[in-house]
Amino acid sequence: MDAAARIVAQALAPLLGQQVVVDNRSGAGGSVGIDAVAKAAPDGLTLALGSTGAVAVNVSLIPTLSYDPRRDLAAVGMVSGVPSLLVVRPGLPVRDMARLLALVRQKPGGLTFASTGPGGTPHLASELLKLRAGLDIVHVAYRGAAPAITALLGNEVDMAFLDLSVLLPHVRDGALRPLALAAAARAPALPEVPTVAEAGIAGVEVENWYAVMAPARIPADRLAVLSAALRDALAQPETAARFTAQGARVIGGTPAEAAAFIAAEIDRWGEVVRRADIRPD
Repeated sequence: MDAAARIVAQALAPLLGQQVVVDNRSGAGGSVGIDAVAKAAPDGLTLALGSTGAVAVNVSLIPTLSYDPRRDLAAVGMVSGVPSLLVVRPGLPVRDMARLLALVRQKPGGLTFASTGPGGTPHLASELLKLRAGLDIVHVAYRGAAPAITALLGNEVDMAFLDLSVLLPHVRDGALRPLALAAAARAPALPEVPTVAEAGIAGVEVENWYAVMAPARIPADRLAVLSAALRDALAQPETAARFTAQGARVIGGTPAEAAAFIAAEIDRWGEVVRRADIRPD
C-alpha cells in the first residue's frame, strides 16, 4: 500500500500544484487510517488510499467498526489492483491445479494454507476457493505476507494466495511454484500461469485493489477537481509503468464508477465472511 500511495502522490503533486504527503496510519487491517479520513475536515486536503480489506471487508468482519464506507466516505476514484496468485511450497508434489485439487480431496483437512491474518485478502481468496470447489483446507494465519512466505519457503504450510507483486521475486527464482491466478485474465508479468477459471473453477477472482477516498461531505466541485487530477495522473505512461512493474493494473475511472464497484465489493465479501464464518482476532 505504501508503494502505491507514493506512486499516486508523486504523480498528483504537480497536477494539483501542491505537495502530497504520504502519512502511514497502520492498524486494524487498515481501519485506523480510514477512520482518520472519515472524521477529517471535508476540505479535500485529507485523503485515504483505501484497500479491499479496509473499505470492503472490514464493514462485515468487524462488528465495532467506527465508520461505514458507504456513509462516511466519498470515492474519488479507483487506482490499481493486484491479483492474488496461488502458490505452493517447494516440497509439495503438484505442478498444476488439477493435481492440487485431487490431493486436497484425497486428504480432506490434511493440507494447509497460509494467510496474512483473518479477513485479509489472502484468507478471503482461499476461503472463496474452498467454497467454490467444496474443499477442506486448514487455515494457518501469520502476521503479514513476509512471515507467510517464509513459512512457505520452509515447507511449514502447503499453499497460499498472496498478492502477485510480493510473490513475483520468489516465483521468478523458482523458490515457489505458481499454480493459478485469481483474475479474469492472465497477468502480463506471468503469462504462462493460467487463471483459476481456466483450471475449471469459476467465480474465484480476487484482487487487492486501491482507491482514493475522501470524507463524505467533501464539496462536489472539490471532488471533481481531485478526481480529474487522479485520472490524469493514472493516464501518464510513467505512472502506469510503475504499477505494471509491481504486477498491478491501473484501473482509474470516475467517482460514480468507483462507488458502484466498492458497493458491489462490500456485498460480495460480506457474503464470503458470513458463509465462511470468518472472525477477527
